[in-house]
Amino acid sequence: MRLFFTERDQMIVDHANGIRTRKAEVITTYIDVEALPFNRGYYSCDLTFYFNVEVEVYSGHGVPCTTVQGVGVFRKKVILYGSEGHVRVFHSEYRPDECDRQEMPTRNMPHCCVQVAEPVVLDARLVDCCDRCHYDCGDCGCIPAKLCNRYGGNFVDSADCRIVVVTLGIFTIVQLIRNVQMLMPVYDYCMPNKECTPTSENPCDLFHKMSFPVNEFFPPATEGDGGGGCGCSAPANSNPHRGC
Repeated sequence: MRLFFTERDQMIVDHANGIRTRKAEVITTYIDVEALPFNRGYYSCDLTFYFNVEVEVYSGHGVPCTTVQGVGVFRKKVILYGSEGHVRVFHSEYRPDECDRQEMPTRNMPHCCVQVAEPVVLDARLVDCCDRCHYDCGDCGCIPAKLCNRYGGNFVDSADCRIVVVTLGIFTIVQLIRNVQMLMPVYDYCMPNKECTPTSENPCDLFHKMSFPVNEFFPPATEGDGGGGCGCSAPANSNPHRGC
């Protein structure tokens, strides 16, 4: 994945001798859900991830490194089953001085939810102009204007500039969520008819009846330990102690 930089940061990258990636994070994810024409009930989820990557740029021996931030774009398509719905949905939510949602019918489409863990930086390379043809450089025009304003200017994409290519690993969970009608049993209020009275006025008496929380102090048992070093009891050289 290529990183795009603003004009000021791109000038620093063009004069770099080496780079090192510090960290990466997900800025936002754009999601587009469309029904598949030939598979009823299945939907195509087009995901566009935008990453912010911090890169340390080294310009020469004895020169302190400079930290720049670049934006990377990654696209992924997922096809999931979301069932069918042929009704029009209306909402009775009033918002002053705005178009009411109750006047805006919406399609009964499932909602796509994407959960993304923190990216793992796997590799980073500084590529010269003559070697750009070996990589999918993409186009900085796919970066929304809102993200450009966050970095203080537009991103540059010149044919004679050097590029930074990074490899990130991400773990995601993509879900299609649809509102369904469910019948749940409803019961009347249940009023308590018995008064709870304490057995003792001394709180230490209640505390001394509690079991010692061994698992809070030692690792829990794992399956297949066979009883040796399982952590289900305190070691012989330990002295569990309670105090009130």
